[in-house]
Amino acid sequence: MALKGSPIPFNLSSSSCSCSREDLYHSVCSTIQPKPKMAANKPISALLFAFLFTILSLTSSHNLHPATAVLDVAASLRRTHHVLSSSRNHTASPHPPPTPPPSFYLHLHPRESIHKPSHKDYRGLVLSRLGRDSARVASLNAKLQLALENLTYRADLKPVKTDQFQVEGLSVPIMSGASQGSGEYFSRVGVGSPARQFYMSLDTGSDVNWLQCRPCVDCYKQTDPIFDPASSSTYRPLSCNSQQCRTLKVSGCRNGNQCLYQVTYGDRSFTVGNFATETVLFGRSGAVNGIALGCGHDNEGLFVGSAGLIGLGGGPLSLTSQIKANTFSYCLVHRDSSDSSTLEINSGGFGADYVTAALIRNRKMDTFYYVGLTGMSVGGNLLPISPSIFQMDKLGRGGIIVDSGTAVTRLQTEAYNTLRDVFVQLARAQGLQPTGGILLFDTCYDFSSRSSVRVPTVAFQFSGGKSWSLPPENYLIPMDSAGTFCFAFAPTSSSLSIIGNIQQQGTRVRFDLANSLVGFSPHKC
Repeated sequence: MALKGSPIPFNLSSSSCSCSREDLYHSVCSTIQPKPKMAANKPISALLFAFLFTILSLTSSHNLHPATAVLDVAASLRRTHHVLSSSRNHTASPHPPPTPPPSFYLHLHPRESIHKPSHKDYRGLVLSRLGRDSARVASLNAKLQLALENLTYRADLKPVKTDQFQVEGLSVPIMSGASQGSGEYFSRVGVGSPARQFYMSLDTGSDVNWLQCRPCVDCYKQTDPIFDPASSSTYRPLSCNSQQCRTLKVSGCRNGNQCLYQVTYGDRSFTVGNFATETVLFGRSGAVNGIALGCGHDNEGLFVGSAGLIGLGGGPLSLTSQIKANTFSYCLVHRDSSDSSTLEINSGGFGADYVTAALIRNRKMDTFYYVGLTGMSVGGNLLPISPSIFQMDKLGRGGIIVDSGTAVTRLQTEAYNTLRDVFVQLARAQGLQPTGGILLFDTCYDFSSRSSVRVPTVAFQFSGGKSWSLPPENYLIPMDSAGTFCFAFAPTSSSLSIIGNIQQQGTRVRFDLANSLVGFSPHKC
């Protein structure tokens, strides 16, 4: 990994430049992109399922939740047409802002309500989303693996003599992270004094906050004008010996003592520029001075649409860590909706309607939010999956995280196969026959002749018998406007499992950082 990037295989629009990349830095690029191999699925016979559920029914005195629920096929298909409509207008949720300060509140918008999709049909939009999501998951897995192995790389940098930039020696861990193009939710954030408003991606899988800045070496197309730090009276470059600069995984110096940052992502997207402090405005709920963020002069990859990123991860440079938040929560509206919901910081606690679980931290990777999942259920019955599949070991491997940037929930292959096979078997009892697979989904259905359909329920299980039951639209999603729906879980050969944002839609997810708890409350957008 290095400061100078290789060509990115994406069609991006660049803003006009006032300085060259050679003026910014000079180094050799090195990346690692592991490609995990998928384990083969092993079908289970109908006889085994019959025996399994006979045993389950004999050993359980009651179901964990109702056996079936109704999927509104017609409503899902209406959204597939609406998301591509040119008349979409995002609307604010009636959810009230938190009071009193120092609570902060931001509206949260689906990607397509801000950045209108250019796809000719809904299927093209879905395929694009799944491509970004695959890059995202590969990035998270690579990032974790490198952290577990404590891998670093020393770049041989050749400082360029220029009045603009000079990199004087950069110790570069081989970093990998989330493709921010997979971020499906944006917030309107004010930066600087006077404040300029920008749509920025919100990501629980990242720590470093950054936005595009002038002058541009290479800036991708964004919705708002690019931030000019010269126009802000509160912009302060950080020195190389500052605590914030020393906390960066990748940092360097220019002009002797100005901190330079780099964040590189697994799809070879990256952002490079000055590390500084600035005032950040949270809508009408207040502002915070001195937030450390990257002012990116060279930004390439799958970022199109947002001006940058707000990191909500557990590391020391994330926004939530910098403002010493005790709690934060978000609710993600349906990705095809034009509605919005909220991100709330230091607002409220767990009500009686929350399903709570342990929030677990990985000492090797402090960014991720792990959750104490004990199992899953289908049709009201607990699946025969060992709880150890969802647990992190002493070396930091395994476990399951809650991630706002990943779309599709990934489960270890053994757990996924059991979940899928039981769902398919119980769906057959409802007269539903799978039609095959599409991309990472191996189980799809033709609902073109139906306006609604009864399907088996799916739920996550936590300690103490707590159950978070998903609405059908959070696990059966349309792949086109004609009525093809797929079971929205996928296997992974990685030890890391991920609860994605499709499963989180319509649920307020609250992180109690002070008490190490995470809670899920449906219908809270």
